Amino acid sequence: MMTAEIQIRHGGDLTQAAALFPDAPGPWVDLSTGINPWPYPLPAIPPAAWTALPTRGGLQALLAAAAMAYGAPAPDSLVAAPGSELLIQTLPRLRATGEVAIVGPTYGDHARAWAAAGHAVRAVTVPGDAVDAADVVVLCNPNNPDGRTWDAEALLDWAARLAARGGWLVVDEAYADLDPARSLCRHAGALGLVILRSFGKFFGLGGVRLGFVLAPPALLDAVRLALGSWAVSGPALAVGAVALADLDWQAATRRRLAAAADALDGVLRAGGLRVIGGTALYRLVDAGDAAALWRHLACAGLWTRPFPEHAGCQGWLRLGLAADRGVLDRLGAALAAS
Repeated sequence: MMTAEIQIRHGGDLTQAAALFPDAPGPWVDLSTGINPWPYPLPAIPPAAWTALPTRGGLQALLAAAAMAYGAPAPDSLVAAPGSELLIQTLPRLRATGEVAIVGPTYGDHARAWAAAGHAVRAVTVPGDAVDAADVVVLCNPNNPDGRTWDAEALLDWAARLAARGGWLVVDEAYADLDPARSLCRHAGALGLVILRSFGKFFGLGGVRLGFVLAPPALLDAVRLALGSWAVSGPALAVGAVALADLDWQAATRRRLAAAADALDGVLRAGGLRVIGGTALYRLVDAGDAAALWRHLACAGLWTRPFPEHAGCQGWLRLGLAADRGVLDRLGAALAAS
C-alpha cells in the first residue's frame, strides 16, 4: 500500500524529492515527467520581447506557426495561453454546471478543475458509454499515463452527439506531437469539439508556459475574454513561433524519441519490469509494489511518478526518458539492486 509520504500531484518537483530523501546521492535525475529531455535550441530572443508588452504581430506569428504545425484550418482556429494547464482550469468556468465524465485513469487536474467549478464529475473507462448522458466528456488522446488512443472517426462521432445536446468533447492532445496523424486539429471548429495542445512537453521547454485551445469560434471568444490581454509573454511568443515553424526539427525529434523509448524499454525489462503502456516520451510499468520501487529509486536519486491517487493503479510507475546513456546505466543499476 502507498504510504502517506507519497503526495505527488505532478511530476517534475525535485525540491520535493530532495526534501523527502535528503540522503539520496546526487545529482538528482528527474524521470517523473513526460517532457523531452533534449529541448528545442532556444533562438535569440529580441530585447523588446522582454521590455515591451507582447504585440499583436508576435501573437499572429505564433498562431500561424501553430496552425501549420498542428494542421489546423487557420490561425484564427486557435487561442494561445500561458500553458494548457491554465486552459484546463478555465474551460469548466465557461459553461453552466452539469455532468462531466472523465475518461480515466488519466491526468488528474481535469477532474479537479471541473469539480472545483461546481460540476458533477464521474470517472468512466469507456468514452462511448458516457456520450449520451454527460454534458461534457473529457479524455486525453493519447492518454496519460497508459498511452491509450482513440480513432478519429469515433471521436468526431462522440463530439457530434454531444454537440446535438449542447455538450462538449474535450480532447487533451498534450502528447499528440508524437503522432500527428492521430490529431483532430484539422477538424478544429467542429461543433462540440474542444482540443487542447501543449507546447512544453514535446519541445522540452515546459518553463516557457505555452499551450493552445482549438474550438468553435464562440468558445474561442469566451476563452480570449477569460484570459485577458497579453496572456502569453513576449519571450514565449518568440520561442514558440520559431520552434513550431521548424518542421525538420520536429520530424527528427520524433525519430530520436522513439529510439530513446526503445532503449528505456530494454533497461526496464532487464530490470524485471513489465512495460504496460506509455508514449515515446514516457513508459508505464507494472511494478507490483510501486510504492516500494518508487522509494528505492528515490533513495538512488532517481525521481519517478507513482499513482497513489488512482484506485486500482497502485502498481503503476511512470518513467520519462533518460537524457543520456549514463542515466540509463544508473537506472539499470538501481533496478538490479531492488
